Amino acid sequence: MKKTFIGFSIGFAVLSILLIVFLATGTAEQIFNPQADELTKTKVITVRETNEFTSVSQSDYIRWEENLATKIPLEDTETVVAVLNKESDDSPAEEQFVLYRTASESAVSITFLSYNERSRVYERIWSMPTAVSRPETITIFNQDLIGDRNSCVIVTGMNSKNEHTMTVFRRAPGQRNAHRKIAEIQIEGSIIIQDAGRSLAYQQGISSGQSFNIAAYGHDNSSANILDQIETIYSFSSASGQYEQIRVSRIPGTQIEQRRLREILSGAPGVFEGFINDLWYFVSPQGTIDTSQYLYFNPERKEIIFFMDGAQQVFIWQTSTHTRYGLYIRSQNISINTLYRFIDIELESLDSIRLRVNEDVRIRITANTTWDGSYRRAGTANRKDAVSKILPAIDAVYDTSWGRLMLTSSGQYTISSGQNVRSGNYVFYTIENINLIEMRQSGGEESRMVYKMESVAGVTILSRVRVGTGGIHDLLDPPVTLTPVTND
Repeated sequence: MKKTFIGFSIGFAVLSILLIVFLATGTAEQIFNPQADELTKTKVITVRETNEFTSVSQSDYIRWEENLATKIPLEDTETVVAVLNKESDDSPAEEQFVLYRTASESAVSITFLSYNERSRVYERIWSMPTAVSRPETITIFNQDLIGDRNSCVIVTGMNSKNEHTMTVFRRAPGQRNAHRKIAEIQIEGSIIIQDAGRSLAYQQGISSGQSFNIAAYGHDNSSANILDQIETIYSFSSASGQYEQIRVSRIPGTQIEQRRLREILSGAPGVFEGFINDLWYFVSPQGTIDTSQYLYFNPERKEIIFFMDGAQQVFIWQTSTHTRYGLYIRSQNISINTLYRFIDIELESLDSIRLRVNEDVRIRITANTTWDGSYRRAGTANRKDAVSKILPAIDAVYDTSWGRLMLTSSGQYTISSGQNVRSGNYVFYTIENINLIEMRQSGGEESRMVYKMESVAGVTILSRVRVGTGGIHDLLDPPVTLTPVTND
């Protein structure tokens, strides 16, 4: 009897162990539910040297963090540029759109990867070229452009001619994996999606919404002013299933000094970057300055600071590309490495710029217009009365405590004191009804000097001032008297 009990105990223990192994290995699931779908995902692990990042910048390190893993490997000759994971309308598995380029093709192409429920693997369905050829400028996102809840895949970026491009793909109606190219725009200017408000019925899924137009802005070749633009509007046609041009209109640009403008927009390295190296305040559509929203560009530190309502966001200035009207910048948040901003900057005047900002969080991407609009340089933003009048240059000679001062009608000055000669450019102007002269020295440590001009007993007295966001401030330097030289 005792032996029987011991044998029974051993047998029960063995059966218990076998049952645990049976459940842990998933054999029960395969036997009782052989049709159960199993979604498998791969994880790419890259072996790197431990000291690899010791000689690279912070921006390079953050870019390495970007996840470019694809559901299935591409060809050996294809290099992945960007990836968009999107929820499928037909299955619980994700769809994936992959942007890639090959050594033999300058244009970046897009391919579509879809999950096959029967074979339980991802398949490559189709591939098509886009208009983009510069990978560092690319962004890819999905948005319901048409208003039928069939999200379009939108690829923006720049081509080899430094033109802005936009390529739009839409799922073919009634077909699961087929997509059509419904828009492709290339222009030496900028391209934006004109978001329109949609009804509450659309938001609740009851009815369709209004389709969004696409606006392209290019130079008016018939105008001598480089800032004059042509606005071209594209609208979706349900008959052709394509975006078609519906309207062309001219937009006059701000009249500014053409020579200085052409220098800033010349595309020379560092020129436009130096121009925007400053603090810029937002200008409302009504023309008022909003000091609670501003941007600060620091090209030397490769840093851009966004400030709004007391919150500050710091972005790393990764790459920039010159355009006809300004600069296109790719930036990345210093704290959230999946948050990218693509900043399209256009020159409006010597003291104002216009921004169009696209935000890419690498999750679900939508057009962002929070930072879009005009910005004015902080040096003039807070002045109640900006420069109201530029006075003409003159031909005159004065004796001063500096030495002999000579002004010419070409806008140049020379100060001679013995063997010491200083020269540069000058300009007369008024701010808040105060007459000023600004002298920019050719070389030297202090290249910009501003003086307030006052006439006392027939002589002119110069007082050193600083012109800033708070107005004009006296620096309390000893005044300089200008005594005219009548016969020289």
